[in-house]
Amino acid sequence: MGIYMLNYSIQPITEAHIIDYSAALDSVAREHKYLAYLIGPSLEASRRFVMENIKGNRPHFVAIHEGKVIGWCDITSFNRPVFAHSGALGIGVLAAYRRQGIGNALMLAAIEKAKSIGLTRIELTVRENNENAIILYKKLGFVIEGLHRNAVRIGNKYENLISMALLFE
Repeated sequence: MGIYMLNYSIQPITEAHIIDYSAALDSVAREHKYLAYLIGPSLEASRRFVMENIKGNRPHFVAIHEGKVIGWCDITSFNRPVFAHSGALGIGVLAAYRRQGIGNALMLAAIEKAKSIGLTRIELTVRENNENAIILYKKLGFVIEGLHRNAVRIGNKYENLISMALLFE
């Protein structure tokens, strides 16, 4: 039995990717397992976010397979001078494409771009039960900084968030 290697590329996001990016974000959000959304933002909100990232030269990459966005990773800067060295990482991969190295490839591209624009700290939060993501983040050098108890509530179910960060000079 052979192993099928998915053919995909990692690219900086462009305006042409916005519709697919918005749909991918909505798809992952509707799983209610990973993101801070239960449904994705509107197409217009996604467009504003992407265009701000492009204009600001911020790290924002997409994984493309057969012409469609199947994942993304962005690092947004904080809007205060004392936090200018830091960014918050967001990532998602469509369910059918997980566990194939796409998240790793997206994060490596975003981290390299973050370094090139002078960021020295990247932080993220991850749901405590998202073990695969935590393993990936640790593999890339992120360390746990704290626990946010009952930080997420969906219906009557609470979940903890773990804070993680990657530091580099």
